[in-house]
Amino acid sequence: MTVTRLEIRPRYEGANIGTWIGFKHLNYLVEEAVLEHLRRTGMPVTDLYHDHGLCVDLVDIDTRILRALRVDDLATAEVSAAEPGALRFAVAIRPDAESAKAVSAKVTVALRHDPRGGESADIPPRLRPYAVDRLGDGDKAVEVPESADPIAFLTEGRNAFGWKWRIPYFYCHFTERLQMSGYLRIMEEVVDLFLADRGVSVKRLLDEQRWIPAVPHSRVTLLDEALMEEDLYTVLTVEEVYKRLTYTSRMDCYVLRDGRLVPTATGRITHGYAELAGRSEWGLVSFDDRLAGALSGAALSGAALSGAALPGAAR
Repeated sequence: MTVTRLEIRPRYEGANIGTWIGFKHLNYLVEEAVLEHLRRTGMPVTDLYHDHGLCVDLVDIDTRILRALRVDDLATAEVSAAEPGALRFAVAIRPDAESAKAVSAKVTVALRHDPRGGESADIPPRLRPYAVDRLGDGDKAVEVPESADPIAFLTEGRNAFGWKWRIPYFYCHFTERLQMSGYLRIMEEVVDLFLADRGVSVKRLLDEQRWIPAVPHSRVTLLDEALMEEDLYTVLTVEEVYKRLTYTSRMDCYVLRDGRLVPTATGRITHGYAELAGRSEWGLVSFDDRLAGALSGAALSGAALSGAALPGAAR
């Protein structure tokens, strides 16, 4: 079995709270490690695209964060096959070669045929089982009642928050569609908007209690394709608050086509909270009544569980 080992360093952009690296940028390290593994096993992104018309798409990324990484850590990543005969990989990242794992992930890759290059010729036999004409199948689309607002339709009666957003080109790749790293950015942003809408924004809890959100687990799975400049409807639903220690929410993303909401991605993210005890130390805390009530929707009234929406966001 081929195993790729490489040194990898977090990007400065991901050090949003002190020097700790957030979940999104840890997932970026996972993605970077998988792409390097593909290079070393004879499947570099550039050659696959230009020589064979195949686009490398990460279609599932399931990541557990076991300990913190900081911006100057020169981490060691190890990538191996997670399933024989499939483009599914196991990734382990350590702060250094001798330490316990900081990040453990499973990643699935698809090779999507690029329609701009015409018919795909000269695909090597070993790659043909992984080549697809489309990501997902689009068979779970939901009809939207005539004149209904899609966000209101998706969130009515649920402990959920909705957000409509136009997909910009810089969240896309291969000239047309939203990529996995874009969905990770969306997941981070919809949580941020949700917390602000519930009156427990990241800044407010930092200022008032020195609390920061911490993520032990995230997963994003692509179900279909979302295209550049389409409107993406993202819904975050709180699924479970566990013993006032963590809460898990589900992210569902849709595009509206011909009056039908087409699911393009789904995912889950689990958060706890830590209290900062200075520049270098922190410790996990239990949710107080304010945070627990905000997460459960207890402070909201009405069957739609709606509050005052932020600009650019709606229930």
